[in-house]
Amino acid sequence: MKKVELINHVAATAGLSKVDAGAAVDAVLGGISGALASGDSVSLVGFGTFSVSARAARTARNPRTGDAINVPASKAPKFKAGKGLKDAVK
Repeated sequence: MKKVELINHVAATAGLSKVDAGAAVDAVLGGISGALASGDSVSLVGFGTFSVSARAARTARNPRTGDAINVPASKAPKFKAGKGLKDAVK
């Protein structure tokens, strides 16, 4: 499902116009992104939890040349599905 399809689904389900549904979807995604950027996690009961995972610095190998490459530490978004989502997918 693409973002446009999600907006259409929200509009049809909630009885909103596509413009209002688009603003709602953008607000939710922006809220999640903003919370993760500030280091918080977002927990949606029954759906899942969005959090930030810290990746340590490490040494990797360039597969073409075999040279060692230093990969700096970084942060990455992480999602853990909740029970309700897992049950819906089964």
